[in-house]
Amino acid sequence: MSTHDRRYPGESPAYRAARDRLLAAEVELRRATEAAAELRRALPPGGVVPVDYAFTGVAEDGSAAAVRLSQLFAPGRDTLAIYSFMFSPEMEAACPACTSILDALDGNAQEIEERVRLAVVASSPLPRIRAYAAERGWRHLRLLSSAGTTYNRDYFGEKPDGEQQHMVNVFSRRDGELRHFWGSELRFAPDEPGQHNRCADIIWPLWNLLDMTPEGRGR
Repeated sequence: MSTHDRRYPGESPAYRAARDRLLAAEVELRRATEAAAELRRALPPGGVVPVDYAFTGVAEDGSAAAVRLSQLFAPGRDTLAIYSFMFSPEMEAACPACTSILDALDGNAQEIEERVRLAVVASSPLPRIRAYAAERGWRHLRLLSSAGTTYNRDYFGEKPDGEQQHMVNVFSRRDGELRHFWGSELRFAPDEPGQHNRCADIIWPLWNLLDMTPEGRGR
C-alpha cells in the first residue's frame, strides 16, 4: 500500500511498489540519522586538549602568523570544527577527495560560521596550501598549516608513519577549558563485507547526490 498519493507521469504499478519499499527504507534511514545525531549531542565531555597547538595562519596584514587552537574560537561561538586536509609536503598533489569536500565546504563556510567556527588544517607549508586554495577558488575557508605541531598525529589526521588521513574533529570550549567533542571514528570501525570505511560522507554532497542516480557512485 502506498504511503502517499503523489504519482509521477507515466509511472507503472511495479515502479510504485518498488518506490514505496525504498521510501520505507529512506524513512528508517532518516530516523537512524536523527537518532545518531541525538546520541552525538548527548556525548559527555571529551578529553581535555593536551596542547594549545600553534598553527600557522594569516595575520590581518596578510603575513604568516601563529594561530593557536584556542584563538580559533570566538565570543558566542564555543564550538570549533576542524577538517584535516590530506596535503603533506611529501605529496605531489592534494587529495582529490578532500578537495571535493572542501569545494563544498567553502561554499557553505559563511553560513557554518554563523553557528560554529570552522578551520581546515594540512601539514604542507601555508604558502603551498594558499596557492592550492587560489587554484580551486576557495574564498571563505580558514586555512592553517599544522607543520611543526603534533595535531595531525594526536587527532588522527595522519598515521604514525606520516601517511595522511582525512578526519573531522569537533572541539568545545566551556569555562575556558578546551575539550575534544567528536571525531569521525567511523573510519576505524571494523570492516564489513561490501562496505567501505567512509567517514566523511555526512559532509560530502557529491556522493549523497550520486546515490540518488541510477549510476550511483561508481568505482
